[in-house]
Amino acid sequence: MDRFRMIFQYFQSNSESVMNGICGLLALASVKVYTSLDFSCPCLPRYNMAYGLGIMFVPPIALFLCGLILNRQSLVMLEEWRRPQGHRKKDLAVIRYMCSSIMQRAMVAPVVWIVVTLLDGKCLICAFSSSVDPEKFVGFANTSPVQMQQLLAKVPCKDDEFMRNNTSRKAVSRYLRCWSQALGWSILLILIIAAFLARWLRPCFNQATLLQARHWSNYIDIEQKIFEETCCEHSRLFAHKCILHFFESMRQEIKLHSFSLPRKGEGTEGEEDLLRGITDQDQVNKLLKMWYYKKPPLDVSQVTQR
Repeated sequence: MDRFRMIFQYFQSNSESVMNGICGLLALASVKVYTSLDFSCPCLPRYNMAYGLGIMFVPPIALFLCGLILNRQSLVMLEEWRRPQGHRKKDLAVIRYMCSSIMQRAMVAPVVWIVVTLLDGKCLICAFSSSVDPEKFVGFANTSPVQMQQLLAKVPCKDDEFMRNNTSRKAVSRYLRCWSQALGWSILLILIIAAFLARWLRPCFNQATLLQARHWSNYIDIEQKIFEETCCEHSRLFAHKCILHFFESMRQEIKLHSFSLPRKGEGTEGEEDLLRGITDQDQVNKLLKMWYYKKPPLDVSQVTQR
């Protein structure tokens, strides 16, 4: 039990590292799913583009949403953005920093999926085989426009009897694959350059503002965790008090069955300190409402003076 508690505490104290690991796992999972995907282009003029672009862009949207769902800070950021002003002002710089961090992590898996699909080339061949210029390829010169569209739509289908020995099919496929791989490598190079510039140009900006935004974004996350833990502890103690009060009237019957209730005053000092005078449901609801609408200011000077 202690081992699981240590693991849980590690995840709580290293949420940023855990989220980086989850983003990496999502990226690896996206590559694994794509490699195991049974890609079957319909080879029909009306459906090729919808199928190819759907395979290229629909799974990244799902991966992006998964990245937002798995990131705990996304909910913390929304709560901080939507909460009332109360006694504590909202810092837009902190919210922007949290949003940027969340988006960067959530975009890793979708970008990996798109780059992998472009480097593979099957999706782009399926989507744009009907859109190439037939005059560039000799095999489509002496056909009607309708037949030309049908032939171009069957370029991704290697098993088609008519297109199996067609030399122009391989030429169109190579042409589109070259464009797809060039686009994939270009996107990858742009992302690497952007990451390099962001890494090396960051010291040129105001580091104090960045440190403040990072500090208070971590504070908001940790404060939410500690508040939830404290609420759970208060709920357990309050439930304990309610149950003892319920069974107080059955003391004689409990004694007959050889059970014993704790005497008044035994083991209740710590519970009273944590409950701090909370005796009914209305007080609990009032405290939770005050926490939401009137969060205390970030100033503990009065407490330290006491």
